[in-house]
Amino acid sequence: MNHRFLSVVGMAASMAFATACSTSKPVVESSTTPVPVATQTITVADSVPAWAPKKHQFNPSRTLENDILHTKLRVSFDWEKQHLLGLVEITAKPYFYPQNKLILDAKGFDIHGVNLMKGYDGTPLKYEYDGQKLTIVLDKTYNREEKYVVEIDYAAKPNELPKGGSDAITEDKGLYFINPLGKEPNKPRQIWTQGETEANSAWFPTADTPNERMTQEIYITVDPKFTTLSNGSFVYSRQNADGTKTDYWKQDLPHAPYLAMMAIGEYAVVKDKWRDKDVNYYVEPAYEGTAKKIFGHTPEMMEFFSKKLGVVYPWDKYAQVVVRDFVSGAMENTSASTFMEDVQLNERELLDKHWDNIIAHELFHQWFGDYVTTESWANLPLNESFANYSEYLWNEYKYGADEAAYHQMDELGQYLNEAQTKREPIIRYHYADREEMFDSHSYAKGGRVLHMLRKLVGDEAFFTSLNTYLTRNKFSAVEIAELRIAFEDVTGQDLMWFFDQWFMQPGHPELKVEQNYSNGQLNLHVVQTQDTVYQPVYRLPLQIAVWANGQKTTHPIVIDKAEQTFSFPVATQPQLVIVDAEQQLLGTIEHQKTDQELLYQFYNAQHLTPKLEAMQELEEKVDNPEVLKMMQAALKDNYWVVRSAAVSALDNLKEADRGKVEEEIKRLAVQDKRGAVRADAILLLAGWGRGKYKAIYEQGLNDSSYVATAASILAYASTGAPDVKARLAKFDQEKNEEVVLALANYYALQGGPDKYGWFVQHVKEGNGSVLYYMLQSFGAYLAANPQANTSEAIDLLADIARNHSQYYVRASAYQALFILSDKPEVQALIQEIKANEKDPRALNMYNGL
Repeated sequence: MNHRFLSVVGMAASMAFATACSTSKPVVESSTTPVPVATQTITVADSVPAWAPKKHQFNPSRTLENDILHTKLRVSFDWEKQHLLGLVEITAKPYFYPQNKLILDAKGFDIHGVNLMKGYDGTPLKYEYDGQKLTIVLDKTYNREEKYVVEIDYAAKPNELPKGGSDAITEDKGLYFINPLGKEPNKPRQIWTQGETEANSAWFPTADTPNERMTQEIYITVDPKFTTLSNGSFVYSRQNADGTKTDYWKQDLPHAPYLAMMAIGEYAVVKDKWRDKDVNYYVEPAYEGTAKKIFGHTPEMMEFFSKKLGVVYPWDKYAQVVVRDFVSGAMENTSASTFMEDVQLNERELLDKHWDNIIAHELFHQWFGDYVTTESWANLPLNESFANYSEYLWNEYKYGADEAAYHQMDELGQYLNEAQTKREPIIRYHYADREEMFDSHSYAKGGRVLHMLRKLVGDEAFFTSLNTYLTRNKFSAVEIAELRIAFEDVTGQDLMWFFDQWFMQPGHPELKVEQNYSNGQLNLHVVQTQDTVYQPVYRLPLQIAVWANGQKTTHPIVIDKAEQTFSFPVATQPQLVIVDAEQQLLGTIEHQKTDQELLYQFYNAQHLTPKLEAMQELEEKVDNPEVLKMMQAALKDNYWVVRSAAVSALDNLKEADRGKVEEEIKRLAVQDKRGAVRADAILLLAGWGRGKYKAIYEQGLNDSSYVATAASILAYASTGAPDVKARLAKFDQEKNEEVVLALANYYALQGGPDKYGWFVQHVKEGNGSVLYYMLQSFGAYLAANPQANTSEAIDLLADIARNHSQYYVRASAYQALFILSDKPEVQALIQEIKANEKDPRALNMYNGL
């Protein structure tokens, strides 16, 4: 499952919830350059670091008493009540020891009857039900060779369950009715499911644990206007006498219950193919024309991953479906992945971004997570670290070394940011809630650790070991030891040290490097400065790159002590030394360099990370002629991220020196092939001269890129020209999020009373990060326009603050209400909302106001 998100609208507002929003991020043309920096150790009064691992209960895999072999499910729906009406047949047998009871997870059901089935004949069975567990008393004691079939007639009522969820998966009610009564004119009617972690038992009885596996059949009865999707193969559709239809889906290969899925809606199904398998994309009809441009790399990914792993994609088909109001970023249901609506892009939006990372991530899960599944949530990284690393593999293959390196820099930055307040082992059996496993440790850190493992053993051994792991453990549940053993069996090495320090221990190495040169000898003094009360002293095989007389030499070293010195013969004073020449280390390196060394690093390092590091370190000295020359070279770099970083650095340039780069910035603002670079250049010019470059902003308002257009809206608004309102009003019907939020930024203070309806419309239609931003702007607008503080506006904000599924959106609505708290009725309202809020993250935000 992929849970990360990065919006391209950062130009309009700061992203206060960046570490809390846990959906997926697109590959966007954004000027954000994630150069990792050393983390600061945050401590509390008693000197225990804020990130110190917490003590929690031990969480093993579930003990299996009965083994569910097959689930046959017949479902129909009461849209008005938002109930599922189900009849399920479960084929099971004792796992090993004789059993006379079957205990199933079944959350919030009405149980109408339970029968033991012999063919078509049913015999009622006694049962007990507490609203969470259904305990069925079997007709006798069965041994492990005896199968039995139990039929359960029930109704699932997901909306009546207690609310739960996490950063990663914002709700856990399993089954979702979207616009069930059709009262929301701009939203389709849909039903979809979300099983991870243990929410599928909210819509069918099962053993809801990742170490169970079953085959399945699902018969879905709906109105004929709806298209259905489920796991496995579509067998047939039958028209019923009452005017409904029943679609029959069957999966013959076993998978974990949390991977079962349904999606129902009025979809355009765009058909594709990989080898002899159907590859279909289920999108809203408005996006039928761009579906292949959004998902069209899927067949190529399937071929690439199948060959790379030496294991052919194992399932009957592969489908990808987009749903409204999804509670996460995407989900790797077996043979049928679900995606949030953000992935639907029109032709113009596709100029700025693509979703290859999330598409690759969910596809790779079909091997790592579905074909081979974690046995417990403690071992979740065996699913998620691999899916995260697939993003690097795809970028490396499809888009080249710079794009792959940029992706890994982002991954490292995510982990280091989280590590300021949380450091746990990647594989961790001790946690308070299984949802805690869905974090940057399991995803970003895990993916980077796999890259280090690849560098350690070499490419051939790495992918041969993955093949062994997948082949040996197919259709089974695994723990981390099985991955280690596969690598050891292939390489002949004892890798316990690597797996222990990286998977089983918390934290990361923090290196401080000092160098000196004398008498033909380069000495590197390396100290591991991390707090070893909580973190290990690491064993780190690294490469040291040394440039002298314009020549590069590379030296392998192994850092394995808290403090040690390495010496190398070098004929002359080194021009540059880079520790970790391959840029593979998950950790931080403090290594002071002179300006001349950093300049040399920019021109010679031949890797994106040290190039961007040099630019970042020198951006405050951009008035230095040599640094300015470097930035001018960066403006012409082949990779867009370097060009964007250079544009951002030039914001520090003194006015007297701007003429040296002005023409190049103007050229980039109009002609750069990347919308993000054009946007950055436009915003730089707006900071330099506001009205001076008005003609460029005017041209940018018609740019093909939404990102550049949004930047031009902000830049043109900054000129104060008399026609600003008239020009911007032409964008009022635009739906693109970059443009909408740029307008909201301006209208918040300058829109006037006539923009009230515009704000209300976009607040009602917004979702996720866009709604979060929009509510902030709406709050500012209401403060600037007291006449707009109507009961309608207050009721709208109160409804979102009470009921929105995402806590940061509720908090943003609460913040907007807080601005109006001079009204007595609003004071009472915010107190009531705060009193009823259960999420501590939202309450922390409320308490900060």
